[in-house]
Amino acid sequence: MNYNKLRDMVSHRVTFEYDTGTKLVGYVASCAPASGPLHLIVLSKVQLLDGAQNVIARYDELPLVPSNLIGFQITEGPL
Repeated sequence: MNYNKLRDMVSHRVTFEYDTGTKLVGYVASCAPASGPLHLIVLSKVQLLDGAQNVIARYDELPLVPSNLIGFQITEGPL
């Protein structure tokens, strides 16, 4: 997927859909870095919806890494 296309969507409302049915809906506020491969976008006026389209969270602003997650691991023990 060409995530760099998200730079053309600044100020547009977009929807990110996940395999669980969860959706993030918000406005693309900014992208970083300004050129080269895209690593981060910031969404504003964000709603998080579950698979049944219920709003389960709202955020004024939410940073997002727009790429496929390939794994996760424990980096440190509990607090």
